[in-house]
Amino acid sequence: MKSIRRLPLALAALLNLAAAQAATPSVHIYNWYDYIAPNTTKEFQQASGIAPVYDVFDNSDVMQSKLMAGRSGYDVVFASADLLPNLIKAGVLAELDRSQLPNLAHLDPQILAKLQGNDPGNRFAAPYLWGTTGLGYDVDKIKARLGADAPLNSWDLIFKEENIAKLADCGVAMLDSPSEIIPIALHYLGLPYNSKNPEDYRKAEALLLKVRPHIAYFDSSRFISDLANGNVCVVLGWSGGVFDARLAADNARNGRDIRYSIPREGAPFWLESMVLLKDAPNPQQGLAFINYMLRPEVIAASTNYLGYPNANKDAAPLVEAKIRDNPSVYPPQAVLDTLFALEPLPLKYERIRTRVWSKVKTGS
Repeated sequence: MKSIRRLPLALAALLNLAAAQAATPSVHIYNWYDYIAPNTTKEFQQASGIAPVYDVFDNSDVMQSKLMAGRSGYDVVFASADLLPNLIKAGVLAELDRSQLPNLAHLDPQILAKLQGNDPGNRFAAPYLWGTTGLGYDVDKIKARLGADAPLNSWDLIFKEENIAKLADCGVAMLDSPSEIIPIALHYLGLPYNSKNPEDYRKAEALLLKVRPHIAYFDSSRFISDLANGNVCVVLGWSGGVFDARLAADNARNGRDIRYSIPREGAPFWLESMVLLKDAPNPQQGLAFINYMLRPEVIAASTNYLGYPNANKDAAPLVEAKIRDNPSVYPPQAVLDTLFALEPLPLKYERIRTRVWSKVKTGS
């Protein structure tokens, strides 16, 4: 028979445990799905004594809506650079206290300079990982259809109808991302990628509708496995996604030569940053987490896991050579100079872009 006298002792133990847990400092983090090295949060807790509470999202619109509504309960959020102006204007973000972020000294001045277009003075955001949007392709399949002189380093590969028509049988995929695809089309046509001229969007729409019959699908994740497995032969996709496809093909030993190129005409440069919310319930712990993530060895682990370059100049020696020495991942200066940062548009033009994308996806 159980002893009744032990119940008060057991209850006291539970209360003590609950009190200890309540006294443990915590930080609430909101990040993209699978966008950090697997052991990072556990190692952060071991190093700091702060317990991370980690949530994920897979759509920036959902994330932005939560932040704009306020009282999200999060401390640190990983936000795309093109969202920063709206978040700053809305008063959602807290200005970073540099005195508590000594590891900001590790950041690459070139990356910080590019970020200033969306965060003037680098006051609100600490850069995390960055990348480009370009062309991923199966070398053998492309050359079998377009020959040895296929324009592998040009948007001509998919925006010239005579090229994409020959590739349709092996599969062409494109990101479901109007905020990237339409600026790319505008830039290819020699127009401002962030145009505020409605006529420019009609020209971009015409270009995209011309090649639309030869595009198999629009999706921002499916292309990775399809490119690795040979279900598509070219994608307009993210550098890290193509890196994942190549790694999967190599691991499967299926003989596919998957590569990525940044078109010579120029391509979007995107950047994810860590921001502290103005209504963060645990701002000190939030700053501690950001400072931890800025350690070279910590950020290098995420680069090695995800295949995306980081914004930390002192992390380079810790990045795996196959990533660090790959010019498609870490582009040379001449290519860096051709990259452009995506920017938010006034609502009027965002609506135009949305209407154009709807027509392109439906093909009508």
